[in-house]
Amino acid sequence: MRILSRRRLLTSTAAGLSALVLADIARAQSATQPPPKSVETDDAFVAAPVSIEVKARPLPSFDTSDRSRVRFGSLEYRSGLVLTSGFRGFGGLSGIRLDPKGERFISFSDKGSWFTGRIEYSGREMTGLADVEAAPMLAADGRPITTHGWFDSESIALDGSYVYIGLERVNQVMRFDFAKGFTRARGEVVPMPPAVKKLPFNKGLEALVFVPKGMPLAGTLIAISERGLDAKGDLIAFLVGGPTPGQFSVRRTEGFDVSDAVLLPTGDLLVLERKFSLVAGVGIRIRRIALASVAPGATVDGPTIFTADLGEEIDNMEGIDAHVTPEGDTVLTMVSDDNFSLIQRTLLLQFTLME
Repeated sequence: MRILSRRRLLTSTAAGLSALVLADIARAQSATQPPPKSVETDDAFVAAPVSIEVKARPLPSFDTSDRSRVRFGSLEYRSGLVLTSGFRGFGGLSGIRLDPKGERFISFSDKGSWFTGRIEYSGREMTGLADVEAAPMLAADGRPITTHGWFDSESIALDGSYVYIGLERVNQVMRFDFAKGFTRARGEVVPMPPAVKKLPFNKGLEALVFVPKGMPLAGTLIAISERGLDAKGDLIAFLVGGPTPGQFSVRRTEGFDVSDAVLLPTGDLLVLERKFSLVAGVGIRIRRIALASVAPGATVDGPTIFTADLGEEIDNMEGIDAHVTPEGDTVLTMVSDDNFSLIQRTLLLQFTLME
Protein backbone atom coordinates (compact mmCIF):
# COMPACT_ATOMS: atom_id res chain seq x y z
CA MET A 1 0.00 0.00 0.00
CA ARG A 2 1.34 3.43 -0.88
CA ILE A 3 0.57 6.64 0.97
CA LEU A 4 1.01 9.43 -1.50
CA SER A 5 1.30 12.49 0.74
CA ARG A 6 2.61 13.70 4.02
CA ARG A 7 1.36 15.87 6.91
CA ARG A 8 1.00 19.17 5.10
CA LEU A 9 -0.96 17.75 2.19
CA LEU A 10 -3.09 15.44 4.32
CA THR A 11 -3.98 17.99 6.90
CA SER A 12 -5.48 20.45 4.25
CA THR A 13 3.86 -25.46 -0.11
CA ALA A 14 4.70 -25.20 3.31
CA ALA A 15 6.41 -28.54 3.35
CA GLY A 16 9.09 -27.37 0.98
CA LEU A 17 10.13 -24.61 3.32
CA SER A 18 10.05 -26.93 6.31
CA ALA A 19 12.99 -28.81 4.87
CA LEU A 20 14.81 -25.53 4.28
CA VAL A 21 14.35 -23.93 7.67
CA LEU A 22 14.42 -26.88 10.05
CA ALA A 23 17.78 -28.00 8.75
CA ASP A 24 19.27 -24.57 9.47
CA ILE A 25 17.47 -23.15 12.50
CA ALA A 26 20.71 -22.30 14.31
CA ARG A 27 22.97 -20.33 11.99
CA ALA A 28 26.17 -19.23 13.65
CA GLN A 29 26.71 -16.06 11.64
CA SER A 30 24.38 -13.11 11.93
CA ALA A 31 23.14 -11.59 8.68
CA THR A 32 23.77 -8.09 10.06
CA GLN A 33 27.52 -8.71 10.37
CA PRO A 34 29.23 -7.79 7.08
CA PRO A 35 32.10 -9.97 5.84
CA PRO A 36 35.71 -8.77 5.60
CA LYS A 37 36.29 -6.50 2.64
CA SER A 38 38.41 -9.21 1.01
CA VAL A 39 35.48 -11.59 0.66
CA GLU A 40 34.42 -11.93 -2.98
CA THR A 41 31.76 -13.84 -4.85
CA ASP A 42 32.44 -16.02 -7.89
CA ASP A 43 30.34 -13.87 -10.19
CA ALA A 44 32.05 -11.09 -12.10
CA PHE A 45 28.63 -9.69 -13.06
CA VAL A 46 28.00 -8.48 -9.51
CA ALA A 47 29.42 -5.06 -8.78
CA ALA A 48 30.54 -4.18 -5.28
CA PRO A 49 28.04 -2.36 -3.06
CA VAL A 50 28.16 1.43 -3.36
CA SER A 51 29.05 3.54 -0.34
CA ILE A 52 26.57 6.38 0.08
CA GLU A 53 26.21 9.34 2.40
CA VAL A 54 23.02 9.63 4.43
CA LYS A 55 22.39 12.86 6.30
CA ALA A 56 20.40 12.87 9.53
CA ARG A 57 18.41 15.68 11.11
CA PRO A 58 17.34 15.02 14.72
CA LEU A 59 13.72 15.08 15.85
CA PRO A 60 13.90 16.41 19.43
CA SER A 61 10.31 15.42 20.18
CA PHE A 62 7.64 13.08 18.85
CA ASP A 63 4.62 15.21 19.75
CA THR A 64 4.57 18.17 17.37
CA SER A 65 2.70 20.44 19.80
CA ASP A 66 4.14 19.38 23.19
CA ARG A 67 7.87 18.80 23.18
CA SER A 68 7.88 17.83 26.85
CA ARG A 69 5.67 14.80 26.24
CA VAL A 70 7.60 11.53 25.98
CA ARG A 71 5.02 8.86 26.87
CA PHE A 72 2.77 7.47 24.15
CA GLY A 73 0.73 4.50 25.31
CA SER A 74 3.20 1.82 26.36
CA LEU A 75 6.09 3.51 24.58
CA GLU A 76 8.49 6.22 25.67
CA TYR A 77 10.13 8.32 22.98
CA ARG A 78 13.94 8.09 22.88
CA SER A 79 15.00 9.85 19.67
CA GLY A 80 14.33 10.22 15.99
CA LEU A 81 16.01 11.19 12.74
CA VAL A 82 14.91 12.54 9.37
CA LEU A 83 17.12 10.82 6.79
CA THR A 84 18.08 12.24 3.40
CA SER A 85 20.67 11.35 0.79
CA GLY A 86 21.97 12.63 -2.50
CA PHE A 87 22.04 9.03 -3.69
CA ARG A 88 19.22 8.77 -6.18
CA GLY A 89 18.13 5.28 -5.10
CA PHE A 90 17.82 6.07 -1.40
CA GLY A 91 14.29 5.93 -0.03
CA GLY A 92 11.26 3.70 -0.13
CA LEU A 93 12.44 1.83 2.97
CA SER A 94 10.00 -0.98 3.70
CA GLY A 95 11.59 -2.68 6.70
CA ILE A 96 14.59 -2.88 8.99
CA ARG A 97 16.42 -5.48 11.08
CA LEU A 98 19.11 -4.67 13.63
CA ASP A 99 21.89 -6.58 15.33
CA PRO A 100 21.47 -7.38 19.06
CA LYS A 101 23.18 -4.09 19.98
CA GLY A 102 20.81 -2.00 17.89
CA GLU A 103 23.71 -0.72 15.81
CA ARG A 104 24.29 -2.54 12.52
CA PHE A 105 21.22 -2.71 10.33
CA ILE A 106 19.83 -4.28 7.18
CA SER A 107 17.15 -2.30 5.38
CA PHE A 108 15.77 -2.39 1.86
CA SER A 109 13.67 -0.40 -0.55
CA ASP A 110 10.49 -1.47 -2.28
CA LYS A 111 12.44 -1.21 -5.53
CA GLY A 112 14.65 -4.19 -4.72
CA SER A 113 17.73 -2.52 -3.19
CA TRP A 114 19.61 -3.36 -0.01
CA PHE A 115 20.79 -0.67 2.41
CA THR A 116 23.17 -1.66 5.18
CA GLY A 117 25.15 0.33 7.69
CA ARG A 118 25.44 1.38 11.30
CA ILE A 119 23.37 3.64 13.58
CA GLU A 120 25.49 6.06 15.59
CA TYR A 121 24.48 7.10 19.11
CA SER A 122 25.28 9.70 21.71
CA GLY A 123 24.17 8.04 24.92
CA ARG A 124 20.69 6.68 24.21
CA GLU A 125 19.96 9.06 21.33
CA MET A 126 20.54 8.30 17.66
CA THR A 127 22.75 10.88 15.95
CA GLY A 128 23.23 9.55 12.45
CA LEU A 129 24.11 6.68 10.12
CA ALA A 130 27.59 5.54 9.14
CA ASP A 131 29.15 3.05 6.74
CA VAL A 132 25.98 2.99 4.63
CA GLU A 133 26.08 0.89 1.47
CA ALA A 134 23.53 0.28 -1.27
CA ALA A 135 23.34 -2.82 -3.45
CA PRO A 136 20.76 -4.51 -5.68
CA MET A 137 18.98 -7.65 -4.52
CA LEU A 138 20.14 -10.51 -6.71
CA ALA A 139 18.19 -13.44 -8.10
CA ALA A 140 19.57 -16.97 -8.40
CA ASP A 141 21.12 -16.11 -11.78
CA GLY A 142 23.14 -13.28 -10.23
CA ARG A 143 21.11 -10.53 -11.87
CA PRO A 144 19.03 -7.91 -10.02
CA ILE A 145 15.60 -9.24 -9.14
CA THR A 146 14.06 -6.27 -10.95
CA THR A 147 15.25 -7.74 -14.27
CA HIS A 148 12.80 -10.57 -13.59
CA GLY A 149 9.93 -8.15 -12.96
CA TRP A 150 10.16 -8.83 -9.22
CA PHE A 151 9.79 -5.75 -7.08
CA ASP A 152 7.78 -4.26 -4.23
CA SER A 153 10.01 -5.90 -1.66
CA GLU A 154 7.93 -5.22 1.46
CA SER A 155 8.86 -7.56 4.32
CA ILE A 156 11.96 -9.00 6.01
CA ALA A 157 12.86 -11.71 8.51
CA LEU A 158 16.23 -12.99 9.77
CA ASP A 159 17.33 -16.49 10.71
CA GLY A 160 21.03 -16.38 11.52
CA SER A 161 22.77 -15.55 8.24
CA TYR A 162 19.57 -16.10 6.25
CA VAL A 163 17.50 -13.10 5.18
CA TYR A 164 13.91 -13.64 3.97
CA ILE A 165 12.32 -10.97 1.77
CA GLY A 166 8.65 -10.87 0.79
CA LEU A 167 7.85 -9.54 -2.69
CA GLU A 168 4.32 -8.18 -2.61
CA ARG A 169 3.52 -7.66 -6.29
CA VAL A 170 4.40 -11.26 -7.23
CA ASN A 171 3.34 -12.76 -3.88
CA GLN A 172 6.48 -14.76 -3.25
CA VAL A 173 9.32 -14.97 -0.72
CA MET A 174 13.04 -15.12 -1.40
CA ARG A 175 15.80 -16.33 0.90
CA PHE A 176 19.36 -14.94 0.82
CA ASP A 177 22.30 -16.48 2.68
CA PHE A 178 24.37 -13.48 3.74
CA ALA A 179 27.22 -15.83 4.68
CA LYS A 180 27.73 -16.09 0.92
CA GLY A 181 28.70 -12.58 -0.06
CA PHE A 182 26.53 -10.44 2.27
CA THR A 183 24.35 -8.22 0.04
CA ARG A 184 25.84 -9.90 -3.02
CA ALA A 185 24.26 -13.20 -2.02
CA ARG A 186 21.89 -14.71 -4.57
CA GLY A 187 18.31 -15.25 -3.53
CA GLU A 188 16.32 -18.43 -3.93
CA VAL A 189 12.54 -18.56 -4.18
CA VAL A 190 11.00 -20.19 -1.09
CA PRO A 191 8.09 -22.62 -1.56
CA MET A 192 4.98 -21.05 -0.04
CA PRO A 193 1.39 -22.27 0.44
CA PRO A 194 -0.69 -21.95 -2.77
CA ALA A 195 -3.00 -19.46 -1.03
CA VAL A 196 -0.16 -16.90 -0.97
CA LYS A 197 -0.40 -16.53 -4.75
CA LYS A 198 -4.11 -15.73 -4.38
CA LEU A 199 -3.57 -12.68 -2.18
CA PRO A 200 -4.88 -9.41 -3.67
CA PHE A 201 -2.68 -7.33 -5.93
CA ASN A 202 -0.57 -4.86 -3.93
CA LYS A 203 -2.03 -6.14 -0.63
CA GLY A 204 0.10 -9.26 -0.24
CA LEU A 205 2.72 -10.30 2.31
CA GLU A 206 3.68 -7.24 4.32
CA ALA A 207 5.20 -8.79 7.46
CA LEU A 208 7.61 -11.69 7.99
CA VAL A 209 8.87 -13.05 11.32
CA PHE A 210 11.11 -16.07 11.84
CA VAL A 211 10.61 -17.85 15.19
CA PRO A 212 13.93 -18.87 16.80
CA LYS A 213 14.77 -21.87 18.94
CA GLY A 214 13.35 -21.92 22.44
CA MET A 215 9.98 -20.38 21.53
CA PRO A 216 6.62 -21.85 20.53
CA LEU A 217 6.58 -22.49 16.76
CA ALA A 218 10.40 -22.56 16.59
CA GLY A 219 11.57 -22.88 13.00
CA THR A 220 8.41 -21.29 11.59
CA LEU A 221 8.27 -18.38 9.19
CA ILE A 222 5.20 -16.28 10.07
CA ALA A 223 3.87 -14.35 7.06
CA ILE A 224 1.07 -11.79 7.40
CA SER A 225 -0.72 -10.09 4.52
CA GLU A 226 -1.31 -6.36 4.33
CA ARG A 227 -4.98 -6.65 3.45
CA GLY A 228 -5.69 -10.12 2.16
CA LEU A 229 -9.01 -10.85 3.87
CA ASP A 230 -10.68 -14.10 4.87
CA ALA A 231 -14.43 -14.74 4.76
CA LYS A 232 -14.90 -12.84 8.04
CA GLY A 233 -12.96 -9.80 6.90
CA ASP A 234 -9.85 -10.59 8.96
CA LEU A 235 -6.27 -10.54 7.71
CA ILE A 236 -4.91 -13.74 6.19
CA ALA A 237 -1.62 -15.03 7.61
CA PHE A 238 0.49 -18.16 7.26
CA LEU A 239 2.69 -20.47 9.32
CA VAL A 240 5.31 -21.76 6.91
CA GLY A 241 7.54 -24.67 7.88
CA GLY A 242 8.02 -25.40 11.58
CA PRO A 243 6.05 -27.89 13.67
CA THR A 244 2.51 -26.81 12.69
CA PRO A 245 2.32 -25.22 9.23
CA GLY A 246 -1.02 -23.80 8.17
CA GLN A 247 -3.12 -20.69 7.79
CA PHE A 248 -4.48 -18.38 10.49
CA SER A 249 -6.02 -14.91 10.71
CA VAL A 250 -5.27 -11.64 12.46
CA ARG A 251 -8.36 -9.74 13.59
CA ARG A 252 -8.81 -6.58 11.49
CA THR A 253 -10.38 -3.60 13.25
CA GLU A 254 -10.86 0.13 12.63
CA GLY A 255 -9.67 -0.11 9.04
CA PHE A 256 -6.02 -0.76 9.90
CA ASP A 257 -3.74 -2.75 7.59
CA VAL A 258 -0.55 -4.58 8.58
CA SER A 259 2.79 -3.01 7.66
CA ASP A 260 5.30 -5.09 9.69
CA ALA A 261 5.76 -7.25 12.79
CA VAL A 262 8.50 -8.20 15.23
CA LEU A 263 8.86 -10.94 17.82
CA LEU A 264 9.94 -9.88 21.32
CA PRO A 265 12.22 -12.03 23.51
CA THR A 266 9.22 -12.42 25.83
CA GLY A 267 7.37 -14.37 23.14
CA ASP A 268 4.93 -11.61 22.18
CA LEU A 269 4.35 -10.57 18.61
CA LEU A 270 4.15 -6.82 17.99
CA VAL A 271 2.19 -5.97 14.85
CA LEU A 272 2.70 -2.54 13.32
CA GLU A 273 -0.38 -1.27 11.46
CA ARG A 274 -1.43 1.84 9.57
CA LYS A 275 -4.46 3.38 7.94
CA PHE A 276 -4.96 6.24 5.54
CA SER A 277 -7.88 8.28 4.34
CA LEU A 278 -8.26 11.68 2.74
CA VAL A 279 -10.52 12.73 5.62
CA ALA A 280 -8.71 11.34 8.68
CA GLY A 281 -5.18 11.33 7.29
CA VAL A 282 -2.55 8.85 8.46
CA GLY A 283 -2.73 6.78 11.62
CA ILE A 284 -0.50 4.04 12.99
CA ARG A 285 -0.79 1.64 15.89
CA ILE A 286 0.97 -1.34 17.44
CA ARG A 287 -0.88 -4.38 18.75
CA ARG A 288 0.64 -6.96 21.11
CA ILE A 289 -0.31 -10.56 20.36
CA ALA A 290 0.79 -13.60 22.36
CA LEU A 291 2.78 -15.98 20.17
CA ALA A 292 1.23 -18.87 22.09
CA SER A 293 -2.17 -17.92 20.60
CA VAL A 294 -0.94 -18.32 17.02
CA ALA A 295 -1.99 -21.66 15.53
CA PRO A 296 -3.49 -23.05 12.32
CA GLY A 297 -7.15 -22.02 12.07
CA ALA A 298 -6.91 -19.45 14.89
CA THR A 299 -8.00 -15.82 14.70
CA VAL A 300 -5.62 -13.86 16.91
CA ASP A 301 -5.97 -10.44 18.45
CA GLY A 302 -4.34 -8.38 21.15
CA PRO A 303 -4.41 -5.03 22.92
CA THR A 304 -3.27 -1.83 21.25
CA ILE A 305 -0.17 -0.53 23.05
CA PHE A 306 0.59 2.51 20.88
CA THR A 307 -1.22 4.87 18.53
CA ALA A 308 -0.13 7.98 16.66
CA ASP A 309 -1.42 10.28 13.96
CA LEU A 310 -0.43 13.51 12.25
CA GLY A 311 -0.20 15.22 15.62
CA GLU A 312 3.01 13.25 16.03
CA GLU A 313 6.12 12.87 13.90
CA ILE A 314 4.99 10.00 11.71
CA ASP A 315 4.88 9.24 8.02
CA ASN A 316 4.22 6.02 6.12
CA MET A 317 5.65 3.77 8.86
CA GLU A 318 6.50 0.42 7.28
CA GLY A 319 9.19 -1.24 9.40
CA ILE A 320 9.67 -2.21 13.03
CA ASP A 321 12.34 -4.11 14.96
CA ALA A 322 13.34 -4.59 18.59
CA HIS A 323 16.57 -5.00 20.55
CA VAL A 324 17.46 -5.06 24.24
CA THR A 325 20.06 -2.63 25.65
CA PRO A 326 22.71 -3.61 28.23
CA GLU A 327 20.51 -1.80 30.78
CA GLY A 328 17.65 -4.15 29.99
CA ASP A 329 15.50 -1.69 28.01
CA THR A 330 13.52 -3.11 25.10
CA VAL A 331 13.94 -0.59 22.29
CA LEU A 332 11.63 -0.48 19.29
CA THR A 333 12.98 1.01 16.06
CA MET A 334 10.59 2.12 13.32
CA VAL A 335 11.32 3.31 9.78
CA SER A 336 9.10 4.99 7.18
CA ASP A 337 8.75 4.56 3.43
CA ASP A 338 8.76 7.92 1.66
CA ASN A 339 7.65 6.36 -1.66
CA PHE A 340 10.42 8.44 -3.26
CA SER A 341 8.11 11.43 -2.88
CA LEU A 342 9.24 14.99 -2.26
CA ILE A 343 6.36 15.53 0.17
CA GLN A 344 7.12 12.52 2.37
CA ARG A 345 10.01 11.75 4.69
CA THR A 346 12.25 8.86 5.64
CA LEU A 347 11.98 8.72 9.43
CA LEU A 348 13.95 6.56 11.85
CA LEU A 349 12.31 6.52 15.30
CA GLN A 350 13.18 4.76 18.55
CA PHE A 351 11.05 4.14 21.63
CA THR A 352 11.45 2.25 24.88
CA LEU A 353 8.77 -0.36 25.53
CA MET A 354 7.62 0.43 29.07
CA GLU A 355 5.14 -2.39 29.72
